[in-house]
Amino acid sequence: MSIRYASNIEFITKEALQELFLSVNWESGKYPNELLQAIQNSHSIVAAWDGDRLIGLVNALSDGILTVYFHYMLIDPSYQGKGVGREMMTTMLKRYKEYNKVLISYPSAVEFYYKCGFSSEHGATPMFISELV
Repeated sequence: MSIRYASNIEFITKEALQELFLSVNWESGKYPNELLQAIQNSHSIVAAWDGDRLIGLVNALSDGILTVYFHYMLIDPSYQGKGVGREMMTTMLKRYKEYNKVLISYPSAVEFYYKCGFSSEHGATPMFISELV
């Protein structure tokens, strides 16, 4: 397995994003045009590629000074548990070393984020209005 990591947004297509997002059953994969635009508007990304296949992605939304929010972090299921997510998150944590870092995790990924140095914030409750048109 020869995985390469890149921060180039311009090489990501809506088809590659759709395939990756649908591989983990994320609803946003059904909206490839909007998803591509969302990724293009990210502050930064790290993508994992196996040849021409997009197999992982983490993106950052940031004010550029104090806070970064990691919105998407996903790995194609056939590549999970092989260090791809750890490599991508390590890159992002180094990139935003001096920032407050925020993310919302699904219960199945909490342990992974604990291992990356994240912790729960006592008294904080994640809140959402999730409506895709």
